[in-house]
Amino acid sequence: MLEPWIIDALATQLQRDSREGLARQLMRLLREHIRSGQLAGDTRLPASRDLARSLGLGRNTVLEAYEQLQAEGYLHSRHGAGTFVSGLFAKPPAPVHRRDQPLGLSGRGQTLFNSVGLPTGLYGAFAPGVPEIPLFPHTCWQGLLARHQRQASSAMLCYTADGGLPQLREALAEYLQLSRGVHCRPEQILITQGTQQAMELAARLLADPGEVAWLEDPGYVGAHAALRGAGLQLVPVPVDDEGLNPAAVTDPRPPRLIYTTPSHQYPLGVVMSLPRRLALLAHAARSGAWILEDDYDSEFRYSSQPLPALQGLAQDERVIYMGTLSKVMYPGLRLGYLVVPDSLIDPFRAANARLYRESSYPVQAALAEFFSGGHFARHVRRMRELYRERQQLLRDVLADSPAAGLQLSPGSAGLHLVAYLPAGHDEHALSAAAAREQIWLRPLARHYLGAPQQQGLVLGYAGVNDKAIRHGAAVLARLYALQEP
Repeated sequence: MLEPWIIDALATQLQRDSREGLARQLMRLLREHIRSGQLAGDTRLPASRDLARSLGLGRNTVLEAYEQLQAEGYLHSRHGAGTFVSGLFAKPPAPVHRRDQPLGLSGRGQTLFNSVGLPTGLYGAFAPGVPEIPLFPHTCWQGLLARHQRQASSAMLCYTADGGLPQLREALAEYLQLSRGVHCRPEQILITQGTQQAMELAARLLADPGEVAWLEDPGYVGAHAALRGAGLQLVPVPVDDEGLNPAAVTDPRPPRLIYTTPSHQYPLGVVMSLPRRLALLAHAARSGAWILEDDYDSEFRYSSQPLPALQGLAQDERVIYMGTLSKVMYPGLRLGYLVVPDSLIDPFRAANARLYRESSYPVQAALAEFFSGGHFARHVRRMRELYRERQQLLRDVLADSPAAGLQLSPGSAGLHLVAYLPAGHDEHALSAAAAREQIWLRPLARHYLGAPQQQGLVLGYAGVNDKAIRHGAAVLARLYALQEP
């Protein structure tokens, strides 16, 4: 017999003043309940007279609805027994669904989803990786953008597949050769929409699902997501004072990709030594691996000139060099670049254009002029001095506070420091408490693929003015003192 709650639902859903007739409404509602499984196959419906009385309808209205649904195959009658829902509409089994398993994801998708939790606090003290956006030369940049948008040819506004605007690739090639020791020609440069896209593109073109990728441990969580999303098996490689250490790997499987940040390891800040660089290149050559060199913030060195890129040491073209403009200009620009060997530029260019589409050519034209006009170099020089001062201020404020016991990482480069926590302190509790005061302390544990070997906090200072640095450091010092054993 029809469940009472279904009769109540029908009574609630029928609209007496609707332009849709009551018979048509009843047909539609019964049809929807049958198709959803709420009225399962072989459910006996009440006699037309009884349903009409329950719903306050004329019997002919219910008969019209029953007859139409029988004609459509939703209902059937049995002589002397009544009207039933068709057996075609069996009640579906209850779905098995865990709260941590979104419906519809593949196994790889579920693994990726589990690993890409986004941090809170993407801007402010002490969000890492954020440059000083207010002091960017916005007026100059907006003027260049506006002019190149007005002057853009039809070809620049259409689909493109050249790997990037030639003028920008030429400017980048000159810059990389002079400042980073990269061996490249403009034709080897591919303009991307950032490092994340560059890593995903390289992983999809150079490795098959199930192959092994080595990653620094601790390391950049964006690399974890990009390579895991490509279906690769991730192997953590310990980082010591000389950088990524291939000799410490115990997994016997040869890597297909090796991701590294040799010029300024993220997040620990160490610089890969020359012997370690040569050993890594030799290992890649023996195993047939590709090295993905992420040179994310090499413009900002404070105690010496930027170290030459690993790519410049390679003799057999086993290094894919990746760079970004998010740290030098601003993250919303969404522009980066790859330097790839001649043998790979055609497949990389074609796959990039087909899978992602190329970024705006008028914007690239403005950026090319930003380089050629000297604006880029002047901005880098200005920010390098500013970030040096802000790092020193953070060190000084913490040293004069109850948090003086924090051990800070070397600060010869970059936009962040790591504050190592002594025993008895809890990085996750500190982070959560600070977040309630809008101060962002990134736990170091978040950057480990394997079991965390150290406790610490990643503190970004570049995009934080002096007042905010002092306030954030005071909050950190107070919370740190509360955890003292």
